[in-house]
Amino acid sequence: MMCSKIGLSSVVSGYGRVRIVDGVSTEVAPGEIVAVIGRNGVGKTTLMKTLIGEVPVKSGEIRLNGRDIGGLTAPRRARLGIGYVPQGRGIFSRLSVAANLGLGVGVGDAARSNFDRVFEFFPILEKRLQQPAGSMSGGEQQQLAIARILVGNPQVMLLDEPSEGIQPSIVQEIGRTIRRLRDQQDLTIIIVEQNLSLIQAVADRCLVMDRGRIIAEVRPDALNDPALAKEYLAI
Repeated sequence: MMCSKIGLSSVVSGYGRVRIVDGVSTEVAPGEIVAVIGRNGVGKTTLMKTLIGEVPVKSGEIRLNGRDIGGLTAPRRARLGIGYVPQGRGIFSRLSVAANLGLGVGVGDAARSNFDRVFEFFPILEKRLQQPAGSMSGGEQQQLAIARILVGNPQVMLLDEPSEGIQPSIVQEIGRTIRRLRDQQDLTIIIVEQNLSLIQAVADRCLVMDRGRIIAEVRPDALNDPALAKEYLAI
């Protein structure tokens, strides 16, 4: 699988007449992990929903490997290789782990091999296949949410607040898995995150959002400066 590049040119999106994403332009290189950071309410989640197609583009372009996909539906973007793990995980708690994973795979003979590939990264899920997803811990549910996207063979993965509600030891494990996924599955990854340790564990660079715009680009290690971290990450 080849790594994919995703780019935005002057993208504006929002709800009704309200602009939330206000003229964002950036590129994420093939195989890169980019963290989108900033205070709560600055447009990070709306940006992710715009990339996957849940929020329509009002103007500007979203390009996947040079192709403008801004007018495509979310299912069509998913078929082109964009996977989205929403904030709060979005799993179906009453369904089994196996059923949740099955929702990420199209009909075909590849389903079993895709499951086996996922279990290499998330072995706990193979032991929990018949367990209701909602009965698992927060960390296990987050692994399931990522795995459900992975079985669909994405090229670009969007992760929105994967550390939310997860104990610190599991956050670090998820961070290591994100890096492995990039390295071994040729994924390009965009992650919205507030957890400083996870940002520094996974990101190649950070884009800082404020009021719907990208206002700065910083290296993850620059956030070791407490004043800078407070400025960009404080709630």
